[in-house]
Amino acid sequence: MADNARAKRLADLIREVVAQKLQRGIKDPRLGSHVTITDTRVTGDLREATVFYTVYGDEEERNAAAAGLESAKGVLRSEVGRAAGVKFTPTLTFVMDALPDTARTIEDLLDKARQSDAKVREASAGARYAGDADPYRKPEEDDETDDTTE
Repeated sequence: MADNARAKRLADLIREVVAQKLQRGIKDPRLGSHVTITDTRVTGDLREATVFYTVYGDEEERNAAAAGLESAKGVLRSEVGRAAGVKFTPTLTFVMDALPDTARTIEDLLDKARQSDAKVREASAGARYAGDADPYRKPEEDDETDDTTE
């Protein structure tokens, strides 16, 4: 089993090689400039690599990019093997990165929270306390009440 530093170096190399090959070497129109490699992870035994990517576009472009990456998987793996110089070139698995969708969902939720806070702020603008502004007794009030009760 390889150490984590070696797996990390190999993952970084795979990310760079795949990104460069997608940018310059692959002529598939489905893999235009809208595919971005975001992260790569390699298993501890250096046999499998997961490449995370994002596609800027609609659902049709995402599906086309996924099909293009699957068809270019062999070329990309051989390029990684040539650059890495390891005994066994890891198999590549491409996974759509969910980070942009998650970030968009979080932004939408934060916008809803801001709108809700603004509504509460507007509703409470002219509001007053139900009782006194300060419902707690103060020490000097306690002394006065003690003298009168004796």
